[in-house]
Amino acid sequence: MMRFQDKVVVVTAAASGIGLAIARRFADEGARLALADINEDALREQSAAFGLPADRLLLRRADVSEMDQVEALIAATVEKFGRIDVLANNAGVGSYGYVTELPIERWRRVFAVDVDSIFYTVRFALPHLIAARGNVVNTASISGLYGDYGFAGYNAAKGAVVNLTRNLAIDHAKDGVRFNAICPGLTETPATRWMRENEEIAAAYADRLPMGRAGKPEEMAAAVAFLASEDASYITGHCLVVDGGLTAATGQPNFKRIMPTR
Repeated sequence: MMRFQDKVVVVTAAASGIGLAIARRFADEGARLALADINEDALREQSAAFGLPADRLLLRRADVSEMDQVEALIAATVEKFGRIDVLANNAGVGSYGYVTELPIERWRRVFAVDVDSIFYTVRFALPHLIAARGNVVNTASISGLYGDYGFAGYNAAKGAVVNLTRNLAIDHAKDGVRFNAICPGLTETPATRWMRENEEIAAAYADRLPMGRAGKPEEMAAAVAFLASEDASYITGHCLVVDGGLTAATGQPNFKRIMPTR
């Protein structure tokens, strides 16, 4: 499929994990890419594998929690490519701890990266998205739909991403711009390695995941590409869960495992 032939796609946090997979998917489908990450060396190294010529690729070091850096990213994209068709907001950081334990600085950092970054990118990109009748796909989380023990900051921030996505969708449908989000579950990224390598946590996931495995970054990227494509032209304000069936369960025990013959 070449659904994004010559479209201009901006991807944040594009140097690893889900962001890198998103960038690769859009490259494979013909897009011109503006990629941003706080780690410019990793961004340059990873994007080299895409095989895109210089006139189809823009790389920027950007801390998207900083408004001036986001403004510069959007301006550089428009200067190079003349338009923006898709904005994939993927930047995010987590936190661990009760509200009584979480340092104030960490709370603010989580919101700055996870939520403020979307406010900034949309604020500066929206005129160009309106001109192109483009769309935005945010990376939220199932942790923005439900609560997790000990993740107060992350739950609050991703919940904000979910509802901001819905607000933007209804506010700007009249402008011809769609806003959607994906809500990944456990995914095989560097950020979740500590979970997957902890035997007790891995066993708990194995017990709860109906599909029996973590998701792959490429599977998240496929969902993003679908929402950004014309195949989803009548979908806006939607938060697509991509979690291997984890949230399909009520959370009650697996009775058939406990009592297989009853």
